[in-house]
Amino acid sequence: MVDDAQQAHWQSVYQRHPHMYGELPSEPARYAAELFRARGVRAVLDLGAGHGRDALHFARSGFSVHAIDFSPNGLAQLARAAEHDGLADRITTTVHDVRAPLPLADGSVSGVFAHMLLCMSLSTSDIHALVAEIERVLRPGGSFVYTVRHTGDAHFGAGIAHGDDIYEHGGFAVHFFNRALVDRLATGWHLDEIHPFEEGELPRRLWRITQTCP
Repeated sequence: MVDDAQQAHWQSVYQRHPHMYGELPSEPARYAAELFRARGVRAVLDLGAGHGRDALHFARSGFSVHAIDFSPNGLAQLARAAEHDGLADRITTTVHDVRAPLPLADGSVSGVFAHMLLCMSLSTSDIHALVAEIERVLRPGGSFVYTVRHTGDAHFGAGIAHGDDIYEHGGFAVHFFNRALVDRLATGWHLDEIHPFEEGELPRRLWRITQTCP
C-alpha cells in the first residue's frame, strides 16, 4: 500500500535529514497559537507533528502539547529538543498511525492542529474518518486548524498517479484537496475560514482551514 510505503519513507527521511523543516515554526502554527490563546485553549493536539518545530512553538507559547506522528524517528528528535529546551514537562509524544482511532478520550482537548497531515497519502475515506475522530476528541466549541495542498498546486496532476487525487513526487505522496472536499469535511461544523497561502520554493499552494466543533 502507498500509505505503508510512505511511513517507511518518512522514517528514512527523518533519519537522513534531522530537523529537515528547520527550527522555526510554520506560519500556520503561529496563527493557530494566537487563535487558541484567544479562545482559551490550554492543551493542543498536534497531529502529524514530525520532528516537532510546531509542537515546540506551542509549548513555548504556554500550551501543553500532545504530539502524534507515525514516525518514531521524528518524535525522538522532538523529545530530545524538548528536553534540551526545558519543555519536556509540556510535551507528550505518541507514535500512532492516524488511519486508526485516535488514542484520546472523547472531548478531551480544546484545540487540534494538523499542518499538511490530511493531504498526505490518505484516502478520502481515511480523511473523513480522521476528521470524525478529531470531532470526537474535541470539546464542544473546540477549534481545529489544518492545512492542505490543493488542486491549484503546480504538482497536482503530475508525477506518479495513485488515484483519489493522490500524486507522488520525489518519494512524497500528496492527496490534493478541492473545495468540495473541504466543504464535506466541515459538514456539521462551523467553517470559520479558508485562507490561501504559499510555502516553500515551488511554491506549494495551500489552504489553511479553521473550523469550530459544534
